[in-house]
Amino acid sequence: MVHVFNSYVTVTWLPPLCADPMTNVPGIPRQQDSNNCGVFVLMELQDDIYQSIAAEMNLSDTAFITKRKSMDFTSGARFGLRWFTPKSEYPLCGHATLASAAVLFYLKKNVNPVVVFETMSGELNVRQHEEYLIMDFPLNKPKPQDQYEIKELLKAAVGDLPIQDVCYSPTIKNLMIRLADTCNRSELMSLRPEAETLVRNETTGKIKSLIVTLKGTQTTQSGYDFYSRVFSPWVGVPEDPVTAYQCSSRGGELKLEIRDDGRLDIIGQARIILQGTLKI
Repeated sequence: MVHVFNSYVTVTWLPPLCADPMTNVPGIPRQQDSNNCGVFVLMELQDDIYQSIAAEMNLSDTAFITKRKSMDFTSGARFGLRWFTPKSEYPLCGHATLASAAVLFYLKKNVNPVVVFETMSGELNVRQHEEYLIMDFPLNKPKPQDQYEIKELLKAAVGDLPIQDVCYSPTIKNLMIRLADTCNRSELMSLRPEAETLVRNETTGKIKSLIVTLKGTQTTQSGYDFYSRVFSPWVGVPEDPVTAYQCSSRGGELKLEIRDDGRLDIIGQARIILQGTLKI
């Protein structure tokens, strides 16, 4: 479910819409079938207003699309895009980018085959292919992390579960914990790290999100290569909503293709389901 907030001529009125990224389930989406995200289509605002809106929405991510040099949202091909959590601006967000592109293509009827977002992480291209949206993202390949240096944080995150690898991406400040292949899906689902404990064990500012991932098993019929959960209490998101229930009935599905040029294609679906107005 993505609350998409469109702008009138004045910046004091923002008509919200709602899109639903990462799902193609027909009808009104249930909480377990979608991922929450706010999207505003508007003129440039001051940073504190963006942050205030994101805090008021209190969703994992709220995206703001601006025209930049485009004449309008229908004929233009290049836009500004920023992402905010309830507490701070975020350098990169997948599902909010997916939702933003859905708004331009499906609601604004953008005529271009590709739209380009200018972001903190560089230019991100999104194109349509049949019923899918394909996002061109940086790979941000992580580097091995010394586990001993952050042993208390690892303990707070996964308890006594065995760990295969720990990697860190300084570009987006994400720490990734890969559980040992001997772990199973239910063990990943059972993790209940306390947000306060995670924050208490990492105060350097080097980490914005902690990812716990597990390789999929070839013996099951799920068809998934891996499962993951994302915890971001440092930016006001105890756990990303869709990954919280990724292993259950909630549908957070994306296809990933690593390209030869060192970038990543992320392929997903989204729907717009609601439009309203927010007065600021």
